[in-house]
Amino acid sequence: MLMASLRKINRGLLILLIIVALALLYKNTRLQTLPKDSVLKKDGAKTGVEDEKVSDTDIPVVICASEERIGAAIATINSVYSNSRASIFFYIVTLRDAIKKIREYIEKTKLRKIKYKILEFNPMVLKGKVNPDSSRPELLHPLNFVRFYLPLLGIENHARIVYLDDDVIVQGDIQELYNIKLKAGHAAAFASDCDLPPTHEMVRSVGMQTTYMGFLDYRKEEVRELGINPSDCSFNPGVFVADIGEWKKQKITKQLEKWMAKNVRENLYSSAMAGGVATPPMLIVFHDKYTTIDPMWHVRHLGWSPDTHYPRSFLKDARLLHWNGHFKPWNYPCVHLDIWEKWFIPDPTGRFTLVRP
Repeated sequence: MLMASLRKINRGLLILLIIVALALLYKNTRLQTLPKDSVLKKDGAKTGVEDEKVSDTDIPVVICASEERIGAAIATINSVYSNSRASIFFYIVTLRDAIKKIREYIEKTKLRKIKYKILEFNPMVLKGKVNPDSSRPELLHPLNFVRFYLPLLGIENHARIVYLDDDVIVQGDIQELYNIKLKAGHAAAFASDCDLPPTHEMVRSVGMQTTYMGFLDYRKEEVRELGINPSDCSFNPGVFVADIGEWKKQKITKQLEKWMAKNVRENLYSSAMAGGVATPPMLIVFHDKYTTIDPMWHVRHLGWSPDTHYPRSFLKDARLLHWNGHFKPWNYPCVHLDIWEKWFIPDPTGRFTLVRP
């Protein structure tokens, strides 16, 4: 009887040990697969149109919408939606203070028919990775770094995505950009500054940066050790197509975070330089490792000067226009305001208003 009782006790202890071991294994696995600081707030993924289902044929477009620039993001969304024959699914990334306003803006206008989801970005993921001081504080907005974390936004069911800044107007069918053939081993496609149309020559004289020299501090040894020629052409990461599988395979996000941390310690690309602090890590990580897109799919620098106009015929043929720079089309002064206003939808709540003379 005693031996039988001991065997039962030992069996019970063994089962208990197995359960504890499995629990520890599950916990460790969870810790390995979840980021230390979640990129999305816990309830962020529940703040969009919860009844909408993402189809395999939907083209995923990621756009950030800050509280102070909601109307800009809405204009971008409207231009994409109005000019696309394919079904688009918009992932609108924002901070908590803008969630309700974005939903109201959409649901009370003609955009209520779009398929979308609002994701709440967690700015704490940037803690210790960005210096707080800046000559251009707008470039330090947390949403400027969303593009670094694309695979962690809960949209990994898509093989690729299109990322657009909020100062963009799309005049072509976004499906054409989405379907670009990426070269083997490339995680993204950008428009190279080597491919700027001849009309861009008119704004080079006002300080437009087109090479790595304008973005990295080549006085720093670590920058020189990269072996990147300072005269190499740069690219603008405000518009790109990303291959999510390659992005994860190459650990792009970790590479970008590594250079963010290095900059905090060594100031390799101060915000006083052309690209602020969000562009240089992309330039470093993707140097000579990206597919180029048709330059007409990223006609940029419309916000570089309030005095430089482009030929109307050229702008009409452009598939995408980008008002990157200080002079935004919802403010004043700025060039080609009428083109942007064609897609602007007035805020039904009256919070977002245009600045006009």
